[in-house]
Formats: sequence, C-alpha cells, structure tokens
Amino acid sequence: MINVLVTGANGFVGRELCHVLHVDGYQVKGSVRRSGVSEQVAPYDAVVSVGEIGPDTDWVDALSEVDVVVHLAARVHMMKETASNPLDAFRQVNALGTERLALQAAESGVKRFIYVSSIKVNGEGADEVLSENDKPNPTDPYARSKWEAEQLLSKISAQTGMEVVIVRPPLVYGPGVKANFLSLIRWVDRGVPLPLGAVRNRRSLVSVKNLVDLIIKCVDHPNAAGEVFLVADEDDISTPELLRCVAQGVGKKARLVNVPPRLLKFVFGLVKRREIIERLCGSLVVDISKAKHLLGWAPPISLAQGLSEVTQWYLQKKDNKNA
Repeated sequence: MINVLVTGANGFVGRELCHVLHVDGYQVKGSVRRSGVSEQVAPYDAVVSVGEIGPDTDWVDALSEVDVVVHLAARVHMMKETASNPLDAFRQVNALGTERLALQAAESGVKRFIYVSSIKVNGEGADEVLSENDKPNPTDPYARSKWEAEQLLSKISAQTGMEVVIVRPPLVYGPGVKANFLSLIRWVDRGVPLPLGAVRNRRSLVSVKNLVDLIIKCVDHPNAAGEVFLVADEDDISTPELLRCVAQGVGKKARLVNVPPRLLKFVFGLVKRREIIERLCGSLVVDISKAKHLLGWAPPISLAQGLSEVTQWYLQKKDNKNA
C-alpha cells in the first residue's frame, strides 16, 4: 500500500484529493497548519499539524513512513494584496517553504514529490495555446514564487534522486469552490447585469475532480517521474458561454450587456482593477495532450458536467443557509 502525504488537506482541492485517495485504497495522511480542523478533512488515516509554512517548518512527523508527497498548501494569489513586499511573502511560503518540505522529504526516504504549481508559470494574456514546452513567463509575484519552487525542486531531485512531478492547473472549480468563481455564481444568481456580452475569448478551466484524477494518476505512474503536466477540462469556454451555463444551472437568465472589451479594460485600469477584467476578457487555452499520451489520462468528467455539479452544490448550500 502506498502512503501519501497531502499538504493543505483541509483546502478545497485537498479535501477532494484525500477523499478519492481514501476510496481508492491509499494510506492517506493529511497535513494542516493548525490543529482542531481535522473534522474538515476528508477521510484520512492520520492528520498532522505543521504550523505556518516557510523555510523553518518542521515536517519530520508528517513525513514519517510516507512514500509520496502531494504538495497543495500555498500562499494563494489574491486580488487585494496586503503584504508590503508581496514577492517576499509569496517566496517564503511557496518557494522556500516548498524547498524545506522537499529536502526533508528526500531525507525521510520519500520516493516521489508531486507539486501542484500554476498555469500562471507559463504566463497570461497569450493568444497561443499553452503547453509544457513553453518558456516560463511568470508575470506576478505569485507566479514567480511558483516558478522558483519548480526550479528548486528540480535541483533537489537531481541531488537526491527523489522523483518530482509538476502539475500546473488553470482556474479550479467545483463543489466547495470559493473566491472569484463563487463570486461569479453569486453575481449571476442575483441577476447582476454583467458588461461581458461582447467578449470573444476562450478559457480553459479544470474541475476539481479532473485535477484530482490526474494527481492520483501521477502518484505511481512510471512515466510521470521528472515531468511537467498541464491539466484542464477537455473543452474550453468563452466568458459569456460560462456565464450562460452558470445561469442555466441556477435557474436564472444571464444578464449580459455588450460593452467593448477595450473600454472595459480602460475603465477597470482607472480603478486599478485591470487584472480582474483581463481574466474575464482574455484567453488562456491549455493543451493537455502530453498527459493524455504519456500517462494515458483523460478528464473523467466533461466541462458541462463539472459546471452542473458546482451550480447544484451552490443551490444546495443556498437552500441550507436559508432553511
């Protein structure tokens, strides 16, 4: 039996990953930052509190008898950054914290280290389809910290022989999602007019179920060692199409107003929110053919099914809140 340590086990992706690993018969150990949150973690065989993640975190207890590490825990990208030095704040957790974990994992005899990075390492705003062959082009502190972590892991793998696998997802959605995707569902549900009807873009998303499925494929597949994989749903979608699908899922009609994207970018730039509108208007399409060919992997659920599941979860959550 393979023993797997999942960091960030009580997070959005971590809970789903722990659950599926447990169902699939793996021995699952979850790490969390604080004790007292074990009830939020999906089925696991052990849970370990490691405190704040950084260059001095002690992972020894968490790594005991572990064969594979899946490193999900991170300082996440935020629209409203509060740190005076964002790059240093991201670097301490995402780069140096990852380096610390990987070094201790290698010392503990861990065979494989799976790092969930970000498609932002490839870059954003490009019209070309993104692939693993692209020259990394991280453009913000979060993405730079993720790329630095990938480079550190490559060095550690070369020095120690521990196998490293990198997975770069785009926006992840599904039951339990928070942040921007949940806000989008709420906007549509409340009937907020959205000035996005004239947007003509394509975006790749990934259902949390599809992401977890690829991660588990990477746990013991011999072809995964030393590789970088991009992951996404089979189909991509435009922002207006996404809003209409969400609206249908929550039983509403999307209220889309046709405003030229160039004007939107100008207005949002004036209020220092250009990043938000760039995501909604810009394209980001991911090529997943490498994972398909090298691992024999395919997304188990469709984009339509994934969006249906997340809207049904939202409605159930809303009904429970109003009950």
